[in-house]
Amino acid sequence: MPKLVKSLILGATLLVAPAAIAQETPDAKLAKMLEGRVAGAPVDCISLTQARSSQIVDGKAIVYEVGSRLYVNIPSSGAESLDQDDVLVTKTIGTQLCRMDSVSLVDRTTRFPRGFVLLGKFVPYTKVKAAR
Repeated sequence: MPKLVKSLILGATLLVAPAAIAQETPDAKLAKMLEGRVAGAPVDCISLTQARSSQIVDGKAIVYEVGSRLYVNIPSSGAESLDQDDVLVTKTIGTQLCRMDSVSLVDRTTRFPRGFVLLGKFVPYTKVKAAR
């Protein structure tokens, strides 16, 4: 294959790849994060002291990593405001994050408040054990 054709194919691939990534829907992103896991019974609260990280799925959910489990929270109000470029600011009394707690959204760059969400129930997702 001539070098010019190879260059054109590579250039076209580089132009298409970012567009494909940018068009990933929130549902597809969440499904990818939960791949190989099974849902458990929803719970009202999780332990903040055991939570290692949180990740925003734009316009959809907040995923908290607690030990080996992922807890998915689809807010009861304000989910459409969720943006991965926001910082979550949580004010709680005690060591638990619970359903109906309010989480403020602050723009990571400007540091301006962008709104808030009211948390829903937390659905735990556990890795499926491989069959022997």
